[in-house]
Amino acid sequence: MTDTTETENTEPGTSDTAGTPADDNSRAPSRRSLIGWGGAGLALGAAAAGGAVVMARTGDDVEPTAAESGAAVAFHGTHQAGIATPVQDRLHFAAFDVKTEDRAEFVQMLKDWTEAARRVTAGRAVGEGAYGGLAEAPPDDTGEALGLKPSRLTLTIGFGPSLFEKFGLADRRPEALVDLPKFAGDNLDRNRSGGDLCIQACADDPQVAVHAIRNLARIGFGKVVMRWSQLGFGKTSSTTPEEQTPRNLMGFKDGTRNIAGTESDRLKKFVWVGEKDGPDWMAGGSYLVARRIRMNVETWDRTPLQEQEDIFGRDKGEGAPVGKAKERDEPFLKAMKPDAHVRLAHPDSNDGATLLRRGYSFTDGTDGLGRLDAGLFFLAYQRDVRKGFIPVQRSLAIDPLNEYIQHVGSAIFAIPPGVRDKDDWWGRALFAKDSKEA
Repeated sequence: MTDTTETENTEPGTSDTAGTPADDNSRAPSRRSLIGWGGAGLALGAAAAGGAVVMARTGDDVEPTAAESGAAVAFHGTHQAGIATPVQDRLHFAAFDVKTEDRAEFVQMLKDWTEAARRVTAGRAVGEGAYGGLAEAPPDDTGEALGLKPSRLTLTIGFGPSLFEKFGLADRRPEALVDLPKFAGDNLDRNRSGGDLCIQACADDPQVAVHAIRNLARIGFGKVVMRWSQLGFGKTSSTTPEEQTPRNLMGFKDGTRNIAGTESDRLKKFVWVGEKDGPDWMAGGSYLVARRIRMNVETWDRTPLQEQEDIFGRDKGEGAPVGKAKERDEPFLKAMKPDAHVRLAHPDSNDGATLLRRGYSFTDGTDGLGRLDAGLFFLAYQRDVRKGFIPVQRSLAIDPLNEYIQHVGSAIFAIPPGVRDKDDWWGRALFAKDSKEA
């Protein structure tokens, strides 16, 4: 796995590595055709840039943070929101396969998705809303988010390697969008891996995130089909280091050394694709690796505390590295066991490789044998996967934590830059070169 408490690169282990509620006044001025917003299906939304504003302390009073107020995150911007944005509490992630062979139809769907994303991230209904339209037609919005605040909803879209086998896009596939190699211990389920497209919906209210996914799916009905999805709770890493470090399901703090959303220099160096990195349409974007990591929690729960701490290289209470007193004390890697998770995943052990992580815990019932199907849904953004996730994950091949975890799902996506303005749409730069649709 690639999650540690110490490094800026890890997976399940530790931590290193305003809008208004939707109502009938928020409807679009004109009615869409019966097929314009889709029937009933599966799709996710993705999106934009900007970040929720955290209110500052004024005198002796503390104004509410964006999370407490349910504020909206700006949709338009240089980068998509949902990457460096302060991590929300809930996740709904979905991967889709493209079914249409009509390029113009697919481009129109991306435009419709973008418009829907603009509305739902602002707390508005899709199209004309959930009621009040033609009684003979399905509503444009499913309605379960009526009266709810935006809840810092962000939608982030990505394009998988297999998409570039369609629509004549082969020559536009980025060199950095590589097929991930098989790593030691992988037991990947193809039904939980891959995908032509992905949508990451993050919000502080799970119903808001699910609502966004559901409605984008309706719009994409007949053009895309959901391949797999994952619900997540309890963020396991943070982009706001001033807040308390979250813990994963193994009980260890996660995200101590994660890149902060305010660290523009580190974001530029490790996360955002540069203009010279190529291709042109990816400048300002990033690359996402998504891994579903099953934790054998029953076995872990019977492991002695000292062994747990030795495996991670941090103490379980404070989160301090071996031989240190505080969580954020600089770790002395040589004081740890040679195969400690923190030591293996630390940038100093990987030629400086650094990831921005936005992982979430999950529990999906039981496995039929009385064991929890639980673990970490690992999300890592980086400038180049070949210099980020791949070398770090290879370093973790000897990690003793592998006895307690297993990677069962995997995907990689190119995350395009943000939607700049009201006339822009998801994927425009990718399709613009040889397309009149742009």
